[in-house]
Amino acid sequence: MSLPLFRPATQVWPPVLLGSQFVFNIGFYAVVPFLAIFLREDMMLSGGLIGLILGLRTFSQQGMFIVGGALSDRFGARIVILAGCLIRVSGYLLLAFGQSLWPIILGACLTGIGGALFSPSIEALLAKAGTQSEAQGKRSRAEWFALFAVCGELGAVLGPVVGALMTGLGFRQIALAGAGVFVVALIVLFFALPSAPAKKQTLEMTPWWTTFRQPRFVAFIIAYSSWLLSYNQLYLALPVEIQRAGGSEKDLGPLFMLASILIIAFQLPLARFARRVGPTRILPFGFIFVSASFVSVALFAATVPPAGWLRLVPSACFVTLLTLGQMLLVPAAKDLIPWFADETTLGAHYGALATAGGCAVLAGNFLFGGQLDHALVPSKEAIFPWLQLAFFPLCSAIAMVIICRPMQGAHARKA
Repeated sequence: MSLPLFRPATQVWPPVLLGSQFVFNIGFYAVVPFLAIFLREDMMLSGGLIGLILGLRTFSQQGMFIVGGALSDRFGARIVILAGCLIRVSGYLLLAFGQSLWPIILGACLTGIGGALFSPSIEALLAKAGTQSEAQGKRSRAEWFALFAVCGELGAVLGPVVGALMTGLGFRQIALAGAGVFVVALIVLFFALPSAPAKKQTLEMTPWWTTFRQPRFVAFIIAYSSWLLSYNQLYLALPVEIQRAGGSEKDLGPLFMLASILIIAFQLPLARFARRVGPTRILPFGFIFVSASFVSVALFAATVPPAGWLRLVPSACFVTLLTLGQMLLVPAAKDLIPWFADETTLGAHYGALATAGGCAVLAGNFLFGGQLDHALVPSKEAIFPWLQLAFFPLCSAIAMVIICRPMQGAHARKA
């Protein structure tokens, strides 16, 4: 006797994908922000080795996105998402029980690989569901991606709070709790996601190559990659500016909270505004805001900071403008990906978008890490690293105007 209740769903329900992003981010941000402290205080590792491990974790996720997307296109999003959850659970278990360096490194990399499998698959499912919703005259695809960003941000806010509440128990218990979150998500998604139709043909790497055989798409992801490089400066450049202003690490908390509040409060209204304007027109403006965020710090970099909370004004301007740019450009860019791809290669295209950004972060942080040393104290030299960082999103804004020009007619007709 069959029990329909225990069978996978027959179609995608978009709120399931939004809830998944919320839960995934809680499970991620409850653990990974505390990994560096664990490596330093419990494993007694040097700063250079800690940076290498964290870099490997980031690259194992961003660099593998295109692989996760291609596998999703071939085998179906459901099986790849479930596999990603299993791999992340394995990574957290290694972090919890690893007693030496190599299991910890492997665990950190597995957490990244797990994300590389389920993230592009979920985005591809949301793109398909959003397309259907838009065709039915309901919520647009861009608005679904905006809601997706809000849910992810809520999880990113609550995750560190959950992790901080558990710090007294130790990092290994935090990692076990994170594994538990993904086990629950695995069980729920097993029943909530529809199975893909069976494919008997052998695995072909066509999605990989077709994404890079589109010159306009390659130009698009290269231009978009400056976004992830810019966003990563919240972790690399923002602490430098806080130190220049005479602040401390505790000032990071309110600034990250500012970014989260902005996203939760304004992401949906801005998405509706962007829908009226059109993603091809709003995308360059998003990059202009990102570029302006770096310029806002450059304007103060040579001056002696004032006393009190006013010293954080440049940092607050930086976070605000960067977040506004993010809210404009990220949903718009993801909304444009189906213009380049059909349904069979959506995962690979979303994966390529993320992989290009991961490569930009690795190269950019290597180049700018030393440059930012000049911005640690107020001086004329402190201005230049921020202007250099502003240059790349400004170039992206100009490039997007050219790249997106052929798409404007299609979006105008659709509107």
